[in-house]
Amino acid sequence: MKAIRRFTVRTVLPESIAPLGKLAGNLRWSWHLPTTRLFRDLDPVAWEASGQDPVAFLGSVTREQLSQLADNERLVARIAELGSDLDRYLTEPRWYQSLGDDAPRSIAYFSPEYGISAVLPQYSGGLGILAGDHLKAASDLGVPLIGVGLLYQAGYFKQSLSRDAWQQETYPVLDPDGLPLTLLREEDGSPAKVVLPLPAGRQLIAHIWRADVGRVPLLLLDSNVAGNDEAARNVTDRLYGGGGDQRLQQELLLGMGGVKALRIFERLTGTPAPEVFHTNEGHAGFLGIERIRELMDPSNPSPMSWEEALTAGRSCTVFTTHTPVPAGIDRFEKSQIEHFFDAGLAPSVPTAKILTLGAENYEGGDPNKFNMAVMGLRLAQRANGVAKLHGVVSRGMFSGLWPGFDTSEVPISSVTNGVHVPTWVDPLIADFARERFGAESVLDPQWSNVYDVEDSDIWALRRRMRSNLIDDVRQRLRSSWKKRGAADAELAWTNNVLDPDILTIGFARRVPTYKRLTLMLRDPARLKALLLHPDNPIQLVIAGKSHPADEQGKRMIQDLVRFTDDPEVRHRIVFLPNYDIAMARTLFPGCDVWLNNPLRPLEACGTSGMKSAINGGLNLSVLDGWWDEMYDGDNGWAIPTANNDASPEERDDIEASALYDLLEEQVAPRFYSTVRSEGAGAAGPSELSHDGVPHQWVAMIKHTMANLGPAVSAERMLQDYVSHLYQPAWRAGRLAAESDYTAAKHTAAWRSRINDGWSAVQVEHVDSIGVAEDPQIGDSLIVNAYVSLGALSPDDVAVEVAYGRASENDELSEVALANLEVSENLGAGRYLFSGSITIDHSGSFGYTVRVLPKHVSLASKSELGLVANA
Repeated sequence: MKAIRRFTVRTVLPESIAPLGKLAGNLRWSWHLPTTRLFRDLDPVAWEASGQDPVAFLGSVTREQLSQLADNERLVARIAELGSDLDRYLTEPRWYQSLGDDAPRSIAYFSPEYGISAVLPQYSGGLGILAGDHLKAASDLGVPLIGVGLLYQAGYFKQSLSRDAWQQETYPVLDPDGLPLTLLREEDGSPAKVVLPLPAGRQLIAHIWRADVGRVPLLLLDSNVAGNDEAARNVTDRLYGGGGDQRLQQELLLGMGGVKALRIFERLTGTPAPEVFHTNEGHAGFLGIERIRELMDPSNPSPMSWEEALTAGRSCTVFTTHTPVPAGIDRFEKSQIEHFFDAGLAPSVPTAKILTLGAENYEGGDPNKFNMAVMGLRLAQRANGVAKLHGVVSRGMFSGLWPGFDTSEVPISSVTNGVHVPTWVDPLIADFARERFGAESVLDPQWSNVYDVEDSDIWALRRRMRSNLIDDVRQRLRSSWKKRGAADAELAWTNNVLDPDILTIGFARRVPTYKRLTLMLRDPARLKALLLHPDNPIQLVIAGKSHPADEQGKRMIQDLVRFTDDPEVRHRIVFLPNYDIAMARTLFPGCDVWLNNPLRPLEACGTSGMKSAINGGLNLSVLDGWWDEMYDGDNGWAIPTANNDASPEERDDIEASALYDLLEEQVAPRFYSTVRSEGAGAAGPSELSHDGVPHQWVAMIKHTMANLGPAVSAERMLQDYVSHLYQPAWRAGRLAAESDYTAAKHTAAWRSRINDGWSAVQVEHVDSIGVAEDPQIGDSLIVNAYVSLGALSPDDVAVEVAYGRASENDELSEVALANLEVSENLGAGRYLFSGSITIDHSGSFGYTVRVLPKHVSLASKSELGLVANA
């Protein structure tokens, strides 16, 4: 029989162990080892049966067991101490509080997915894991962040394989009452509601669930509520599950509904209103429209105009782009946007103005499309990519929004992603560090003492983690084969899959084509030879999900799994279905090498290799994403890329061959080389000894842990966001809002005047004085520029001379800039600007002059996208 209704009954805890409820309800347990170990120690069998989920675990404990726990004095004291520790963690000042008043009191962070713990499956891949790590690091640093997202009824899909190795998807429905969530309620006890009007008189209602991620509240909007029709209920049914109107409604709910949820949360809890808004990828871009709607609302004492509200909203908004390819950006038909906004989503905001924000009105754009990333950039005064190389790629990809500027001047900076160390570092390493250094984290300065640890101790630690991975792999592989239809009698071979003394290489990520899951299969015979090498064998552990609609990605998985099914090699290479956080926490520490071979430069950042690095894993990767800036020759290997205009087929052949060469000639031999030089003495040459430890390999491990670990931490990333983006955005927003937004209104008026008058701005003539017939380094040059400003004044502009090396086609490189000052008013809006520059190099030298808008409110000189070049 099937139940017609299901609900979760919450456990009532005896008073002496009541802190267990608080410890289970705050997701800090997911990265706080003492708390996790407490729940495990209460009942190891029940803990494993619960999927290591404290809420489910407590729900499975009987009243009799609870009474026994409550009578255990030592256990009660341990629970009380951990409860007090959590209270201190939530309230005591941390790093951010040392900034004093020079920082925002509250920051809103919007993301479509969050990967915090396997027990809250609201993520699909890197974007969600990054968002989860962002919240955790913010909590540890005391950054007053509020997360905003959606609660998906089925989360992302669960992956399994058919007998013929084809990916299959299932969508188990989640019960919010069984998750570490609480429903936000009004003072009368009724659920707090967000309501958005929809076309045809319909409406979209959402409840607000709160997850506590340490100090950070995460608000998740849920449309599966009474009062919605079936279509509205399904808006939040699956993460990235729908397209067209469903995807648009998800993003409207996330952005506009998310701001409404924040306002309700402020009202009910007294939390300060966010002073900075961070849009994590374009999915959440509509939050800017809702904030503009608030400022333009006629019910305000002094409603603002469109330009004023846009200026005020932009000043304190940060936009992070995560995609390096246009195909990864959400785009809708303009008619879809009109259809939904004409229904009254933002009645005070002209729909035509909204359409201009996402318009692809640049060379190569589609005038019928509404681009969410373009809207995100236009609604934010500050934008960034997620690695240095990705910043370069993003500036090129969006350069059409800033015509007339060099790509390097496109106002998109970068903050390289990081990973939350306490989440991803293996407990064995945390214990090892605490015992040896009194510090659990690779972030602690004491971790540099890793150089003083005996190589044999490091090597033994790595072997233990490798063995733990192999135990997990065998269990998961057996389960996978049973789901594929195999009988127990066929699966004895799974008990001997992998070897704890063989070089273990990991590869796990989403499976879009550009990540090239099957590059390793380019030459199957050569891969097989590497796996079965008589002296230096390798073994591979592979995992990853393909988007349900990506047939090519599914085919790549099928091709790989069919190779792993070969009885000749299946003990050395495995594919594990249903890659998730739980699997990753064993996979990253257990692999000696992390493999990454995307098509450069299509990897925005790629944080999986970072998780390996903090556990002492070495990276073997194409120089893309984060590895491009952090590879130093001693922390792994760089796979050469084909940069000779090769065809896609040739490129894969070249790079696969380079990968095989590295594995065969460098990686594997170093792993198995246990020859150690004992040092040369006065009596003669050094002696060699074999002690079973690959000392060169261990030296790379130590170097990685001591130097790369801190650099790839999410704590470093958050501090970069605070100093480079959050604080500047807060200062700009605070200035704009002073005296009832007087500064924002003045800035908006100035921007309108500049935009209206810019067509008249031109550099009429440029001449120079002081160039000898035979110019030399150190000579000075007087540059005179005759500029027409029309109705604008010299205070509105900056006139610059740009100079440097000039190529045969007059392109400048190694460019330096100098300001020219007004030296004469020529009348009728014409001015002479003059200044001097110094010839600072030999060879070809060139210069030009340009005019740009200038105002104290601009975050960059290219912000308005306006420039008049000579």
